[in-house]
Amino acid sequence: MMVPEITPGPELPAPRAIGGQWASLNLPNLITLARLLSVPLTIWLIFDGRYGAAFWVFAGAGLSDALDGYIAKRFDRRTWIGALLDPAADKAMLAGVYVSLGLVDQLPLWLVGLVVSRDLLIVLGFFLIHAAAVPKQFDPLYISKVNTLVQIALVGFVLGQLGLDIETGPETWLLIAAAAVTTILSGLSYLVRWARILTGSAQVS
Repeated sequence: MMVPEITPGPELPAPRAIGGQWASLNLPNLITLARLLSVPLTIWLIFDGRYGAAFWVFAGAGLSDALDGYIAKRFDRRTWIGALLDPAADKAMLAGVYVSLGLVDQLPLWLVGLVVSRDLLIVLGFFLIHAAAVPKQFDPLYISKVNTLVQIALVGFVLGQLGLDIETGPETWLLIAAAAVTTILSGLSYLVRWARILTGSAQVS
């Protein structure tokens, strides 16, 4: 499934130029773009109460994320625009689903607030680090990866329960608690990382 992260990582491939312009979108880029365009569809399906269809679109987006990543790596089709579009599409999908489910009273609004606040914190830190004259390459936080997987599992459970009549017991509330805890820990961990980097005390690889 999707693991959206915009945290700076390994050096991105340089843009491929054709006639002074970026290269045309390749197959992985087109798959990523289709996933991005599916975000408003998923949001509309949720507001329209068509949770089963929303579940399958969400699941398809996750599969497309794995597919475009495989094609890009296996056939060396990685591009600069793909490196930007892929995390943007993932984060837009996850944030859009969380906000939509919160507004239709299928997820606690306080949890939606935590998720959105953490994402805004990461985006703000990303731009601050890139605006500062400090090293910018480091690995994503492990707790952030765990948090993203828990967030995906939670909305998958909720959409499946609503749209596919999947019976759930305490799993949903356990996932809500896990999502809340890991979101808070992830946000605090990023605050510490940003502060250490901006004060020049972090050793980054």
